[in-house]
Amino acid sequence: MTHDGVPVRDASWTGNSPTRRFALRSGLGAAVGLTLPELLQQRSRAKATGRSSADTALILVWLPGGHSHLETYDPKPLAPSDYRGPYGPIETAVPGMRLCELLPHHARVADRFCLLRSVVHTGFCHQQGTHQLLTGFPERVLRPQPRYPDFLSVTHRLRYDRRADVPNYVGIPPINYSGAAYLGNAYAPFPVHGDPASESFAVPNIGSVDEASAARMKRRVRLREQLDRLKKTADHLAGDGALDEFEQQAISLLTGTAASRAFDISREPDAVRDRYGRNRWGQQMLLARRLVEAGVDLVTVQLGGALCGGVGNWDDHAVNANCFEAIRYRLQFMDRAVAGLVEDLFDRGLDRRVLVVVTGEFGRTPKIRYQKSTGRRIGSAPAGTMQPGRDHWPRATSMLFAGGGIEPGQVIGRTDVRGEDVTQRRVGRGDFLATLYRHLGVDFESVSFEDHSGRPVPLMHSPGKPIPELCAAGDPRTA
Repeated sequence: MTHDGVPVRDASWTGNSPTRRFALRSGLGAAVGLTLPELLQQRSRAKATGRSSADTALILVWLPGGHSHLETYDPKPLAPSDYRGPYGPIETAVPGMRLCELLPHHARVADRFCLLRSVVHTGFCHQQGTHQLLTGFPERVLRPQPRYPDFLSVTHRLRYDRRADVPNYVGIPPINYSGAAYLGNAYAPFPVHGDPASESFAVPNIGSVDEASAARMKRRVRLREQLDRLKKTADHLAGDGALDEFEQQAISLLTGTAASRAFDISREPDAVRDRYGRNRWGQQMLLARRLVEAGVDLVTVQLGGALCGGVGNWDDHAVNANCFEAIRYRLQFMDRAVAGLVEDLFDRGLDRRVLVVVTGEFGRTPKIRYQKSTGRRIGSAPAGTMQPGRDHWPRATSMLFAGGGIEPGQVIGRTDVRGEDVTQRRVGRGDFLATLYRHLGVDFESVSFEDHSGRPVPLMHSPGKPIPELCAAGDPRTA
């Protein structure tokens, strides 16, 4: 089921133990019809004009459907009544920085993050908004997948390390409408669809191979190595690194302890799990911290499903639910989870290496719209009752940035008294992407990839420069 093009089903995965037919096919490759060694080899053969060795990581917290900036990071208490919602602003740990009253945990740790209140683009639907923010291309067509690869897939390709014993890019779960486009599915994220708060949570095929299966796989690798030594004509299989190297890496991911330990959230003390909230979103955030701490470069956390209320996402049209009731319901979970992640990263000394960004594809219309309720969802008034909602609004999007070595406590940009338009420090999609690329060590100005036609395509489809306030303090590369 979908609403307004956004999936509302809360999907989950369950995995089975490997059988005798299990060779080296895993969740990393099965989705694209590849064995894991084939997928690893495909990634290794990728050629690009640049590669980053920066020891940095990113956690992108995605609010699918688009969050209301007025009810989160840019409250407007002086707006007229047909714009102003029922919730007022509260003071925070940073003098002058005010947040919606529904974010008390954010307010407590505000001296550890920055707010960017002035992002603007032209994508008025979910697909367009997602594609514009994550690829930089000014997409105006409704496409289920982007025409160009998103910045996460690009970074994954440039920074892929075949020696790693954990996946380089993990989606908890992957972001709706994002993708690797012509780079190929080899650069899609390793997907995690289950609920980390569940006692039965497990990631399929990671650390799930029994000793007998592992021994069989290793015997097959040794046999192939012997055949290779006897058959010089098999050199074409080796490519630029020998297929057995990829088989060995596949075995490492499937049978090694590093990946299984990183995904094993039950290892966390109860006090830490409680800090994030004992619910799906809180434990997704905790899992993200575990992964970057274990060496994963890129993690996306999509906060969707039942905890949203409404239709399972942040798409607060009046027909879906009373937006203010749905927002109040979901922010109790999001508030604790985001604050827990920010606090934990700083406490563990990860605040320079890891950058956290919290955003959706756009903001919501400042002017409140009323429609009849269906009466079917959390926060809905009785059927037929007129109830409030906010629609899509790419003219003003607010984002949270934490970590990455940036100076915390800043508020960057401003919108007018109604929250309709940016009045100070307008930031475009190109500036947003340039900032993230800068943190990740990607030379976005010179790197390009060939598309299906062989034409070189630059990474940046819109002009942009890193936002100085959101680059690491003391970074000599900052313009």
